[in-house]
Amino acid sequence: MTRLLIADDHPLFRAALRQAVGESLGACVIHEAADMPGVLTALAEDTDIDLILLDLNMPGSHGLSGLAAVRGQHPGVAVLVVSAHDEARVVRRVLDHGAAGFIAKSASPAEIGEAVRTVLDCGTWLPPALAQAVAALPADPTDTDLASRLARLTEQQYRVLSLLGEGLLNKQIADRLTIQERTVKAHVTAIFEKLGVRNRTQASLLLRSLALIEPAL
Repeated sequence: MTRLLIADDHPLFRAALRQAVGESLGACVIHEAADMPGVLTALAEDTDIDLILLDLNMPGSHGLSGLAAVRGQHPGVAVLVVSAHDEARVVRRVLDHGAAGFIAKSASPAEIGEAVRTVLDCGTWLPPALAQAVAALPADPTDTDLASRLARLTEQQYRVLSLLGEGLLNKQIADRLTIQERTVKAHVTAIFEKLGVRNRTQASLLLRSLALIEPAL
């Protein structure tokens, strides 16, 4: 039976996605998560999840950072990004970071169902109105390189990197993650080596490069 994870911090939107997916696929197992830690927990608890419908902006995940974490730590799980960021360049970056497709939050239930079926059949889905514009944009080597470097981080190292990006000190990170400060220091050293950076500032800047400008309302 197909197993999916819907990740979005808005309960009503999760319910709408669940309904659209259920109507399209029929019987299936659907998990839900409202933040990035919940996504990683769900993936750890159910290793047979086939597809994630992932919002780009929710607690613990800003811009492309959550996508990078999922693709790095669970490369066998397909990711279909669902976002209000529906500019061609953003969609190009989403693909460069390993997503199997993109759905705008304004998509109809029928379009959502078609996108899910396409990705589950190992295809790539783009909104028809954006497909030509996205195809005309070349892959950004900066994004593809960054995606490969982030893929080397473990789940705990990604959590530490996220807290570094918030400006927390090692002791604060240790308290937040309930681990020893020396363990944080070891993670930070490994993060710097894997990402090819020399200090906390460079690591934070790298993480911020994954941010996206909020779409105009």
